[in-house]
Amino acid sequence: MNRVTTAPRPASRREKDASGQATLPQKHFRPDIEGLRAIAVLAVVLFHAGLPGLGGGFIGVDIFFVISGFLITGLLWREASSSGTVRLAAFYGARARRLLPAAALVLVATCVASAVLLPPLQARNVIGDGIASALYVGNYRFAIQGTDYLVADVPPSPLQHYWSLGVEEQFYVLWPALILGSAWFLARRFGSAAPRSVTPYVVVLGVLAAVSFLISLTWTDSWPSWAFFSLPTRAWELAVGGLVALTAGAWRQLPGPSAAIVGWGGLTLILVTCTQIGEATPYPGTSALLPVLGTALVIGAGCATPDLGAGRFLSKPVMRSIGRLSYSWYLWHWPTLLLAPFVFGGTLGLTGRLAMVLVSFGLAILTLHLVENPVRFSDALRLSASRSLMVGAVATAMAVCVGIALLMARPVPVGRGDMAAPAVTQAPSPDTPSPPAPHDQIRAAVASSADVRAVPANLTPVLGAIRKPEVFVNGCVLSWRDVVQPECVSGDPASPTTVALVGDSHAAMWQPALEQPARERHWRLQTMAKVTCPLMDLPINSPYLGREFTECKQWRSDIVSLLERRPSQLVVLDMGRRYGADFGFTTYDRVWLQSLTRLVQRLRATGAGVLVLGPVPDPRSTVPTCLSAHMDDARACSPVRSEALNDGEIAAEAAAVAAGGGQYADLSELFCTAERCPVVVGNTLVYRDDNHITIEYAQVLAPVLAELVDRAFRRG
Repeated sequence: MNRVTTAPRPASRREKDASGQATLPQKHFRPDIEGLRAIAVLAVVLFHAGLPGLGGGFIGVDIFFVISGFLITGLLWREASSSGTVRLAAFYGARARRLLPAAALVLVATCVASAVLLPPLQARNVIGDGIASALYVGNYRFAIQGTDYLVADVPPSPLQHYWSLGVEEQFYVLWPALILGSAWFLARRFGSAAPRSVTPYVVVLGVLAAVSFLISLTWTDSWPSWAFFSLPTRAWELAVGGLVALTAGAWRQLPGPSAAIVGWGGLTLILVTCTQIGEATPYPGTSALLPVLGTALVIGAGCATPDLGAGRFLSKPVMRSIGRLSYSWYLWHWPTLLLAPFVFGGTLGLTGRLAMVLVSFGLAILTLHLVENPVRFSDALRLSASRSLMVGAVATAMAVCVGIALLMARPVPVGRGDMAAPAVTQAPSPDTPSPPAPHDQIRAAVASSADVRAVPANLTPVLGAIRKPEVFVNGCVLSWRDVVQPECVSGDPASPTTVALVGDSHAAMWQPALEQPARERHWRLQTMAKVTCPLMDLPINSPYLGREFTECKQWRSDIVSLLERRPSQLVVLDMGRRYGADFGFTTYDRVWLQSLTRLVQRLRATGAGVLVLGPVPDPRSTVPTCLSAHMDDARACSPVRSEALNDGEIAAEAAAVAAGGGQYADLSELFCTAERCPVVVGNTLVYRDDNHITIEYAQVLAPVLAELVDRAFRRG
């Protein structure tokens, strides 16, 4: 988001190089570009504030990218074409002086505020985001997190907006090398005058833009988080800005009226995109063409007539004033919006969010006048690239060191209560009469844990060492885009008795509960699961992919066909019960229940027994994070039963399963009393997030799950 601006001088004052080709203009201030920054930052800020009608305001970042590509490419090309090289120290020094002090200030302030305001586990995640962002790789951290279904519903980080700074900083590292490499190659290939020709650079940037755009199209469909956050998929936007800079001579030929029409047309494209797309729109992909093209048209039109049409509007004092604040305002607005609810103790309405927008605007004014401008325009720094680089290095080191110090000062909390006994103290035998002793033990442990306040000192797992089951990390549980189910077998692989554990991630979370009984009873346990994909034949969309969930449809069709071709002796079926209208159906509604009956009938027709596991309670929070803030009062994280379970819906589901000829296991007694559902039972943490149980609690329940399967085998 560099604000150094360039523009062509009037056509009559163009220079010609030795070959007679028009050169790019010399450095010149562009007030319209400063105003265009105001459009970009207003779109982003008001979108994040939830202002109705601006569902696509996130495209403000795309505007910033095109502007940066235009300015930086023009600056680098002029130097490379005139001298055959680029003064890298001066270039990086100017970027460091301009960007890093303000970025480090907001980053440190956000990490400190997060450490004070947020629950310890959440605060530590934010501090980790801060360290990654300070090292210019935060965008890849967010991309990796975005591919993980288990963190898909985690609240956004107050530093998530730093992803765009990561993209720009990586651009600043690579772009000079591209220009220098091109200049060197042209000089070696065609002689010393060749680097002054625009055409080869246009070809290089054109190829780069085309390749990047193709990657963006592919990844938007297959790896949406990487498409959104990474440089390879955003480079084409920066390259488009660079192409406008390199072709400024052609843009200057536009007559005034035509340029005004082009400029207004570009601004209209930007505004239409802001209002007509939304968060469900696959992005960037083809949708990003509109704001990128619109920005290019506005900038290009300004090359001809920066003081006419849209350029005149963008050059208004109020637009320029906002544009001057755009960088600091962008930095401050997001952490202010996300941390304010923790300051005021509740969710903010639209009025409250707009008030926070004004607060962040005030912080931006202070940052501009106390940090940005003093450092940026310091004579001592402007005249010394080494000093500017030192300022950037100090800012980066300070942010990293503060982050490390905060991690040490905000450790993962440990339980301070009395040592608690395990929920189950004895193992059952296959011949244990019903009801099994472990079932009674677990009910007693749940009852005795419901009113315990202090988290036990021997909590297992400890909050800082919560693991995912192996099936979630070895490819057995398919992610959104995956469709080919590998053969994931445990227990006794050579056994002729197959128990198929099938469904979405809620089915897979029971694998640790069934693995040991499968070994002891010589079952062949086969796990087949795909995230957010119940096995029933429901019409389904994916809010994570922003489209019809065709991969789920294919997967469940393939799995049912597989179960029909190679029948199991028993199918254990489970699925999450938090599907809402954004998936195309709602849990427990008529369509859900009818689909469940049909599925059970179809599976029973293969000769297999069918056992459907009832829902686990909804804890209503991300439990480890909540507990980390309430180590002395676990009840604060334990929902009342009426909020966590709906007994009427469970009864309706049980009836639907019975109608299909299957067996239903109501698991509510394993989690809840009549009043409350504790999140710690005995010494065991029940949930690893906001809906999946821990490996350890699944293993606690293993004896009960084993008896349920034994009973299902006996009943056929």
